[in-house]
Amino acid sequence: MTIDRLNPIDPMQNPPKTGSAGRIGKGDRGDSINLSSEAVEKSELFSAIEIAKNAPDVRADRIAELKSRINDPDYIDDTVISATADRIIDQFF
Repeated sequence: MTIDRLNPIDPMQNPPKTGSAGRIGKGDRGDSINLSSEAVEKSELFSAIEIAKNAPDVRADRIAELKSRINDPDYIDDTVISATADRIIDQFF
């Protein structure tokens, strides 16, 4: 019994021909991706977290303004004391 080879031994000797690569025309669309709404929301959340992490912890200008207000004897009156007390109570309840 003899077995004749149908294909050459080296598979790269005669590689199969494929279609031409061609160029993408103006009307043709290339590759594209679609993002889910959940992925977009997570991306926005990640960006917001990164901005918050990079923000300075202390706002020196705001602290200086508040110190000057507190040191002013005309600033602290019944209205300020009442508002401050209300905010403190709101923190607990």
